[in-house]
Amino acid sequence: MGGSRSTVIGRPRGFDTDEALERAMRVFWEQGYEGSSLTDLTGAMGITKTSMYAAFGNKEQLFRKVLQRYADGPAGYFDDALEQPTARAATEALLRGAVRTSTLPGKFAGCLTIQGALPACDGNRPAHDALVQFRNEAVERLEQRFRRAVDSGDLPGDAAPRRLARYVMALAFGIPVHAANGLGRAELDEIVDQVMISWPRVS
Repeated sequence: MGGSRSTVIGRPRGFDTDEALERAMRVFWEQGYEGSSLTDLTGAMGITKTSMYAAFGNKEQLFRKVLQRYADGPAGYFDDALEQPTARAATEALLRGAVRTSTLPGKFAGCLTIQGALPACDGNRPAHDALVQFRNEAVERLEQRFRRAVDSGDLPGDAAPRRLARYVMALAFGIPVHAANGLGRAELDEIVDQVMISWPRVS
């Protein structure tokens, strides 16, 4: 009996948690948080609700794990962009990354962080708030990158890092909206081209 009990407790899950999270991400990305029912999620993940709760927690907790997976995966371009040697290169890498991620072949147009909790009723505020925090942190990190650029002389001394970061992130978050509305990669890249033409130069 002891051996049988140990086997049950130690038995590995009968599904791949990474693949399950990937499938959950696709559901949230396509349908948003509010539009994704537990039945939708577990059906796509190929698991029972009991297994979902055991492995990932409730729907909100699952969504937060999916959001982190999105940040590390499809939206990983953001971290890479911040490592670029100049503020201009960082901005272009960020915006081009937004274009690519919003127009991936076989994926859903748009951005999980924009579509994920729209619309959001009061009962879904935690998911909405998680996305607001996600976006605000992106602005703050970009602002810090631009402050370093001002300090090093890479940006003009009169540049306003916070205002510039908000401007760039407004574009980065707007690109997926246009992608969801049907604009293709070439048209979105033209928007980025226009932004880079007007990028502030050091005299």
